Amino acid sequence: MTIDTKSPADPTDPTAQEEQAAGPSRSERLSALAQQHGALVTLIVAVAAASVGFDTFMTADNMENMAVSSAFLAVVALGMTFVIVTGGIDLSVGSLFALGGVLAAWGSRYGTAVALLLPLAVCGLIGLVNGMLIARARLAPFIVTLAAMLAARGLLLSVTDEGSRTYLVDKDSFFATLGQGKVLGIGAPVWITVALFVAGAVVLRRTRFGQYVYAVGGNEDAAALMGAPVARTKIAVYTVSGLCAGLAGALNAAWLVSGVTILGSGMELEAISAVVIGGTLLTGGFGFISGSLVGVLLLKVIQNVINQIGSLDSAYQQVVSGAFLAVVVVAQTWLGRRRRVL
Repeated sequence: MTIDTKSPADPTDPTAQEEQAAGPSRSERLSALAQQHGALVTLIVAVAAASVGFDTFMTADNMENMAVSSAFLAVVALGMTFVIVTGGIDLSVGSLFALGGVLAAWGSRYGTAVALLLPLAVCGLIGLVNGMLIARARLAPFIVTLAAMLAARGLLLSVTDEGSRTYLVDKDSFFATLGQGKVLGIGAPVWITVALFVAGAVVLRRTRFGQYVYAVGGNEDAAALMGAPVARTKIAVYTVSGLCAGLAGALNAAWLVSGVTILGSGMELEAISAVVIGGTLLTGGFGFISGSLVGVLLLKVIQNVINQIGSLDSAYQQVVSGAFLAVVVVAQTWLGRRRRVL
């Protein structure tokens, strides 16, 4: 009896060469498309169903309210996408969002520049510290960002006298215009968010830094062997996350013309949910900026539909969002395994 020692995957095997030349199979392509665009298809179906079921869903006012309210979460999710693609997590963004709003409202009395730069500086610095502790001290992202979440919330309470003081923004200031102004009938925060997402997509997909982000998330040791600056990349993504959270908080303060201290609770979980729903893997190495935006819009559509029903308590929003996230994670895991098997 003879034993064939040639593996089908042997590069000298003509059959294997033909399979490699043919590229990914149809099943592999379908799995990749489902993983990348599944959230978009679901969003289209949800919008179509809501449009048929509720007369007020597609009205201009409802669309504008959803777009503007989505903008702030989307900016936070943008920074979170960079973090999760590297295989990390940032639990501090909710507190940084609230802190950024309060600092922006406080600084607005000294002009628009201070109102924007102060939250960016403070929240960016906290993100930088997170990145340094994670990258240089090799501490767990979960623990570091959890500590930052508590520290940022404590700083917020200190600035607002235990939450008893609310700083207001002058409605006639240019800073307020950034939140309440409109361009071509669309709220200014929406345009700012679109510009940030375009820039983020270019950075992640078309720059060397973006390649490093994917490499670190895919295999940190291999990335280091290839010469990728692993530590600097991690520090950068957590700094970006802090900056995005601070900016989102500042824009929200401009929209509300006040620094509301109770905002941001649970926002980190919403941002993570949106990023994962959009197709980014929690294990890192795979994700899309556009997918995160779709994930945010899908969550907001679900919340809006529940509000349109009226008879359901707002707590159902969290139940539905959690159930939907669980389904998406299971689907992503199954698709990822299927692609590896194929």
